[in-house]
Amino acid sequence: MFKIDKTQQLGKPLSHCVVDTLEELMAGDERIIALDADLGGASGFTAIAQSYPARFINAGIAEANMVGVASGLSMTGFIPFIHTFAPFATRRVFDQLFISGAYAKNTLNIYGSDPGFTVGLNGGTHTSWEDVALMRTIPEAVVCDAADAVQMKWLIEAFSQIPGIHYVRGNRKAVENVYAEGSSFTLGVGNVVREGSDLLLITSGQLLSEVLKLADSLIELGISSEVIDMFTIKPLDVDLIVSEIVGKRAVVTVENHSIIGGLGSAVAEVLAERGVNIPLTRIGARDVFGEVGTPDFLQKAFGLTAEQMKDEVKMRFS
Repeated sequence: MFKIDKTQQLGKPLSHCVVDTLEELMAGDERIIALDADLGGASGFTAIAQSYPARFINAGIAEANMVGVASGLSMTGFIPFIHTFAPFATRRVFDQLFISGAYAKNTLNIYGSDPGFTVGLNGGTHTSWEDVALMRTIPEAVVCDAADAVQMKWLIEAFSQIPGIHYVRGNRKAVENVYAEGSSFTLGVGNVVREGSDLLLITSGQLLSEVLKLADSLIELGISSEVIDMFTIKPLDVDLIVSEIVGKRAVVTVENHSIIGGLGSAVAEVLAERGVNIPLTRIGARDVFGEVGTPDFLQKAFGLTAEQMKDEVKMRFS
């Protein structure tokens, strides 16, 4: 079960968390192997090259080849974990993920780093507003968005235990703690991290901490907000959504992703299929490309700060 960390301090950088967790897993399982697309310095994967040189592959800036190699390793009994920036881990290699990975029934554990506004100065070419949308279309794939280092560690450990295509997106750098050390989760099950009676806020990834701040600020408007961490976007926790909608005035989804094809779309599909008549607002990137700027600048540019979200909720529902 999970517990909330109320310190709101920065935790371990998520990429370091992935590396440290993989090294722990590799110590106990010789089948686990790590692959990186020439980003070892940026991701920290060079540590694995030093500690387990025989089980680390730098594929170079050849991401499609990296996925092909990982698929071949899976066919021979290895458990591959691959890393590159989110657009290159999904958009650039989609055919290899789909055919060599999923269609061939191989296991690929994928960490796509710096999604959405977290891309920072790497700019529009490296921005992934579409990675979740792409990965949702792969049959039987598991698609996750890590809120913090605690959740990222748990996800990497969970991925190592099950076959299939598993994708987790997350910042390379440190993000605010949401969960206390030792928390555990269940794939496909959302977490109600805050109770509320008026508004249902559904989010994922590092924006969870921002949405909790939003919920605090909405109290000033007399709005009681429930917050769900839908860290597994596929398979989606449909039952939780349907049960928690009861009695609410509206639903708001918040994502560091395009509102097209991501968490907001997934929730909209549930509401439509279940015939639920309730207002829905999707907050995220709105049919745009990325741009160059610091993460803080970009977060504000795309309307993803608690203050900006409060204004939108106020305009629509107060």
